[in-house]
Amino acid sequence: MDTDLITLSGLRVHGRHGVFDHERESGQDFIIDVALAADTAQAAATDDLKYTVDYGTLADTLADIVAGEPVNLIETLADRLAQACLADSRVHRAKVTVHKPQAPIAQQFSDVSITIERSRT
Repeated sequence: MDTDLITLSGLRVHGRHGVFDHERESGQDFIIDVALAADTAQAAATDDLKYTVDYGTLADTLADIVAGEPVNLIETLADRLAQACLADSRVHRAKVTVHKPQAPIAQQFSDVSITIERSRT
């Protein structure tokens, strides 16, 4: 079986995740990157979208999760996103990065992120 990589980078979605009240009240932008391991050989051979991951639908699904129910930790958010990616039976492995560039940190910084990788068991 071939394993190819489908990536979606820089998906920016406003969410209300965090442990502090002000993060839940006003929210902030989160940036999502995903890389999905999938066999795209049949899609390439047939030129048919039904044999691969529709990245437009994927982006909508991920955006709904980020904009949806708040969680305390970006680790939890990343896991929910990875599970949504793996819900597509064509995806064998999902690598998800959640960036929180406006995290409430007193020091100057450019980004905080978590990257997780989950596989179909």
